[in-house]
Amino acid sequence: MQISELYVYPIKSLRPTKVTSGELTDLGFRYDRRFMLLKVVPDNNGGPPTLGNMHIPEYPEMGLFQTAIEEPKTENDTGKVIVTYNPPLKHDGHEGPGFELGDQSESDKSKSKRLEIPLEPETNNLKAFTVAMHQSPTTGYDMGSSYNDWFSTCFGYPVVLAYLGTNTRSVLGTLAPAKRNKESWWRIWQQELVLPRNGNGNKILDRWLVPFSLGYLVLNAVSWCHARIEAGRSPASAIGITVLALGLLWSAVNMFVMRRHEARIGFADCAPFLVISQTSVENVSGRLAGEEVVDLTKFRPNIVISGAERAFEEDFWAELDVGNSSATPDTGSASGQDSKARLLLTGNCVRCQSLNVDFSTGKMGTGESGSVLKKLMKDRRVDKGARFSPVFGRYAFLGREGVGEVVKVGDEVRVSRKSEEHTITDWPGLTN
Repeated sequence: MQISELYVYPIKSLRPTKVTSGELTDLGFRYDRRFMLLKVVPDNNGGPPTLGNMHIPEYPEMGLFQTAIEEPKTENDTGKVIVTYNPPLKHDGHEGPGFELGDQSESDKSKSKRLEIPLEPETNNLKAFTVAMHQSPTTGYDMGSSYNDWFSTCFGYPVVLAYLGTNTRSVLGTLAPAKRNKESWWRIWQQELVLPRNGNGNKILDRWLVPFSLGYLVLNAVSWCHARIEAGRSPASAIGITVLALGLLWSAVNMFVMRRHEARIGFADCAPFLVISQTSVENVSGRLAGEEVVDLTKFRPNIVISGAERAFEEDFWAELDVGNSSATPDTGSASGQDSKARLLLTGNCVRCQSLNVDFSTGKMGTGESGSVLKKLMKDRRVDKGARFSPVFGRYAFLGREGVGEVVKVGDEVRVSRKSEEHTITDWPGLTN
């Protein structure tokens, strides 16, 4: 199998940017879901307005916005997200809703439907506020009136553009790899205290740094204890102080390591990556009448994998090795040691009305394009934690060794571990 398509969503729920390569981070592809939109909801009792998260199944008009990413070209360049608004056609052939374009020149029309946003804005002067998504809160930054007004004009109601910055959210339920797959403290320490290879590491150092460091620490502790006894301190006292010091040091380091190992997410719903199979997409297209095919971006994937033998076999993928490490370009080993990255697939993506959105109208589709969710209801309700929602795709987290690696379209993908049963969704509020 191999990667056939890659997508980055700089602004949550808007249409994605298709890329040929992507840098891997703990929070997903670099620049993925760094921004999101919230609707300003007035208080009927005269109180201050509140902000409601905007997601495409509730606001299908978000499908009218296309995104592109222009990465920094110099050290002083921040790069930009380019947003293009594509108004739907009214029955009379004119554009609407949103901008009143009829009285504008062609150059003004082009300018008004395009917005440029810095990829990584400075947050010092931005207002911070709480963004709560699926019961997992974080802090976002209000990008200000120049951006909010542009989007508000497009939507026809007031909205706020929020930037994530360096903030993160907790992963709830047992979706996080550490909760789904129990690992020994030794393995976790090895992952977290050894820097990722990124193609330039020393495998011997990677394997032995932790045990050598622990051995060195114990030898020094024994030496210190012996010196105290030689200096006249009682053996019981010297040993007690040494054990206490080692215990406190162990607790502090272990707390640091476990917090570092804890999976976090940004504005993505539940996990940093969403993986789907092209074979399964073709299966869904085969369910539509006539020549119509499903637009796979409706599934909102980050990584599309082609070459699976059977549709929906990804339900049981638990771990994927992606690509060959740049440290071993001439090997074709199937071992995870020589892969660029490990993806840990821990949960199902249960589906909603977003599959039925018509991107050309910004509304729910009619006919076959508006029945994709219904087509999946027949046989894809395979998650015991979400019995009334069909499953399509797998949520994934990145193994520590893959941080900083770049994956590309065409990279080989190997299934290194499978589950025997369907995983069960237990994220609070997403079960049914």
